[in-house]
Amino acid sequence: MDHPPGTPITGTIGIYYLKEIWQDYIQLGRSSQSTPSIEWKYLNGVCNALGIGLEPTIQYLLQYSPSFTEFENWIKENGTVSADMIAHFNALFSNEKNDKFVIEEEILSASDLEFWNRNGYFVLKEAVPKADCDEALQLIYQQIDAVVDDPASWYGLHTLKQGIMVQLFNAPILDKNRLSKKINLAYQQLWQRSDLVVSMDRVSFNPPETANYKFPGPNLHWDVSLKTPIPFGLQGLLYLTDTAKDQGAFTLIPGFHHKIESWLEALDPNINPREEILSDRYEPKPIAAQAGDFIVWDQRLPHGSRPNTSTKPRVVQYINYQPLDLEYQTEWI
Repeated sequence: MDHPPGTPITGTIGIYYLKEIWQDYIQLGRSSQSTPSIEWKYLNGVCNALGIGLEPTIQYLLQYSPSFTEFENWIKENGTVSADMIAHFNALFSNEKNDKFVIEEEILSASDLEFWNRNGYFVLKEAVPKADCDEALQLIYQQIDAVVDDPASWYGLHTLKQGIMVQLFNAPILDKNRLSKKINLAYQQLWQRSDLVVSMDRVSFNPPETANYKFPGPNLHWDVSLKTPIPFGLQGLLYLTDTAKDQGAFTLIPGFHHKIESWLEALDPNINPREEILSDRYEPKPIAAQAGDFIVWDQRLPHGSRPNTSTKPRVVQYINYQPLDLEYQTEWI
């Protein structure tokens, strides 16, 4: 399924592997074959780069058997087609790309890495210029029909809002932030490889609590299966606002990646680990930082937001880089 260097890309979207995915699942729907032939990493990578859900894409192809033109039109209607994201994805397969285990530049110092290894998280200072954070912030307020200096506007219902999450993915300024070279280099150093695909992820708006509005969560949680062994993985978010500890700051339990598997083994098998109140035994740490600072953490750390008891909203953009051949547990616990 690999594209030889220099092979023309067909179709109007212009991303590698899209036509192979279409051909594979059209054939799958017409035969007794039970599994696709294309590797999962390419399917997942393309869907992520285009901002289309993996399951809805497969369902659409199997249910409707569309032509390739119809498939591309469906993506344009339901996904987030970004020239920058497509160029980033395609670059991983160009003949100019270095060996995947050769990172471009080390930007984290020995003391940074010691802190990372001990705590499982790190704050990358000034990862994005403040002007770019301000532009993204302005976009988010505009999209949710809110005004920065009008607190009453922060709580209105909106179709993009899902709790504190905002289903906003595609905009040039969001792409600019997620393709930050400094963020990319930090991920390369932590992964110790350079063949990383950036996620097409959403943003978050966490306003202050009031008499009529209470923080809806998420509290401490994991976004990975808790079936052991839990593979190495990273997550990250960019503060778009200066954020104090009481401002609904991102919160985690430092160092929990060192003890999570022994903690899981010691639990009563009848107990759901996701329902355990970890704050009774461990002290969650809210991370205060400035607009433009980026927090990256080990996916094994319990993490979440917290009630915002300040007078200002906390606004962030989620950004993650992962290898195409990311290891994951197929069983969700």
